Amino acid sequence: MIQIGCNEKPKKNQLETKVHEKKQLKKVEAIKEKETYLDDKNAIPFLFEYAKKNKENKVRIITKYGNIDILLYDKTPYHRANFIYLTKKRYFDGTMFHRVVPNFIIQGGNSDSWKNMKKRHQIGRYLLPPDTNKGYSHHRGVISMPSSEIDNPHKLASPYEFFIVQQSPGAYHLDGDYTAFGEVINGIEVVDEINQLEVDNREMPINNIYIKTKIIN
Repeated sequence: MIQIGCNEKPKKNQLETKVHEKKQLKKVEAIKEKETYLDDKNAIPFLFEYAKKNKENKVRIITKYGNIDILLYDKTPYHRANFIYLTKKRYFDGTMFHRVVPNFIIQGGNSDSWKNMKKRHQIGRYLLPPDTNKGYSHHRGVISMPSSEIDNPHKLASPYEFFIVQQSPGAYHLDGDYTAFGEVINGIEVVDEINQLEVDNREMPINNIYIKTKIIN
């Protein structure tokens, strides 16, 4: 008969407890990292560090009309990092292309839903400074960032919204005021289709165009 000492089982339990505690600690640390609240003081330092650790630069915007693949420019690091950060936080999922100006732009990233407002509240309240001297123009297919609706003489950008230029060959009057931070590399025909949808007198599509985003590199 094989006898097992009475003190062996507690050792195993102690080991399992320690492993469990380590896993829980990692989860807590991950949650703390994700819960950084961004404001006008810490947003740029945060995105500076985030850009160094998160090198992705391709994002897919998914709509019921098809996919739009975006290449984000490395020379606009804060805007690239911001878009990647919000994509990883799944902020854009459930937002819409809420503004369509025929033969000009389609604008996305907003929604009046409570869920979307809750996401913004959790992520933070901040604006991004313009980064317009990197040599990029608002060609057709360029993704750019609109100014905040607040009194804003310095053209600080709303980090939660973006627009894609549909106009051909481009909307060059926007250069110098808005930051071009990427371009469509696949799916420009989807941009064209959305741009021709019926809108109301507020330039909002009659039928909601919900989007999701995901990293593709």
